[in-house]
Amino acid sequence: MLILFILAIIVSFIVVRIGAIAFQLTGLEWSLAKFQALSCFSGTGFTTKEAELITANKQRRRIASVLIILGNAGLVIMIATLAGSLVPQETILSKLSESFLPFRIPSYLVIWVNLVIIVVVVYAIYKVFTHEKFVRRLTNFLRRKIIKREIFQKVSFEELLLATGGYGVSKIKVSTGSPMLDKTLSQSKLRESDITVLAITRDAETIPNPKADTKILLGDELICFGKLENIRNKLA
Repeated sequence: MLILFILAIIVSFIVVRIGAIAFQLTGLEWSLAKFQALSCFSGTGFTTKEAELITANKQRRRIASVLIILGNAGLVIMIATLAGSLVPQETILSKLSESFLPFRIPSYLVIWVNLVIIVVVVYAIYKVFTHEKFVRRLTNFLRRKIIKREIFQKVSFEELLLATGGYGVSKIKVSTGSPMLDKTLSQSKLRESDITVLAITRDAETIPNPKADTKILLGDELICFGKLENIRNKLA
């Protein structure tokens, strides 16, 4: 039972991360995607304003539905396995005392020791899944698998704000076939098309007001202001 409880926790972390990646692929900003995935899976913190971002999009509704179902099922499994892990006859210490010790340890002591083991294991799992390098590698691995299998339709272009006269702010994801890839901002000649790059998001870093010699790399997200029609024709 204890092993099943540990596996349920590990799977829960992975499912939430997959949900966050899926939300991001639909156009949500990464920090918001992580929060929404955790909210759906745990059933907490889902505000009305942010719920509209999910309910207004078919793909996001599907992702949220799967996360909610898996979250409810995962909670039931974790409660059941946790309760089973604290049964004196099923605890690790009880098994060890029966096999290796000449005396039987009192059941009340066995339960508390097993509870301590569970807390330590849960804390260790939490530390592993919040370690920056490990999480980055896991996220990149899961993202590659999701994109390769085409489980969700990837959105690389998102209009964030519409303004008068056809102008607005858009977020562009630089993919393999992008005409901007490996060019500097000056080489891209975006200014000639009345497009201004306000910021570049690269991994977890944001480069505000990038200089003309800033090189555009694969995976960069360009926050652009200009005529939306020009942005679509030039970048999307």
